[in-house]
Amino acid sequence: MKLKKKLSMGLAPAALGLSLLIGGTYAYFTDTADANGTFAAGTFDLAVNPETIIEVDNMKPGDWMNRVFYLENNGSLDIAEVILESSYEVIDANGDNTEDFGKHIRVNFLENVDKTGREYYNDIIFSTTLYDLKDMAPDAVEKKIDEYFGEGSGLPAGTDDLMWVQFEFVDNNEDQSQFQGDSLIINWKFVAKQGEGEHID
Repeated sequence: MKLKKKLSMGLAPAALGLSLLIGGTYAYFTDTADANGTFAAGTFDLAVNPETIIEVDNMKPGDWMNRVFYLENNGSLDIAEVILESSYEVIDANGDNTEDFGKHIRVNFLENVDKTGREYYNDIIFSTTLYDLKDMAPDAVEKKIDEYFGEGSGLPAGTDDLMWVQFEFVDNNEDQSQFQGDSLIINWKFVAKQGEGEHID
């Protein structure tokens, strides 16, 4: 009897401790909170207006042509650079060309009027043949002059830049009869590029 009493008395605290231990696993407060966010990318939308910059017939050596067009940023992101990639195709009407017609068509200037100052023109291109321009990559929205007046480089969202250009069929004082009836199809591709990433509030 004494042994049973001792065993029962010894088991009672153990059972109580076990019940407290088990009960204790559920004896605390809990709470939760959710967080979320949204990432939305901006848009690039560069346009040339009008898309056909020049279309002219019956040229002869010595003729020059002035044209106007706009580079438009219709996207939501600022454009840091607009690189001009120039190419062309010559259609030799008589199959007698010994020279590249593109060497005789010169871009006397391509001026970004919005970046021009009071005293200096902001010429993106100055006196370059279409042949040589193929190997160049000028930035059409770069402010190249060191003058306070006029806009800075780049093309902010929702703005446009006015461009003036002059082409010339150069008269080289030599016989250029091989180009009679020929055509030159020019392709100017303007490639918009973003600036570096930056901190956004």
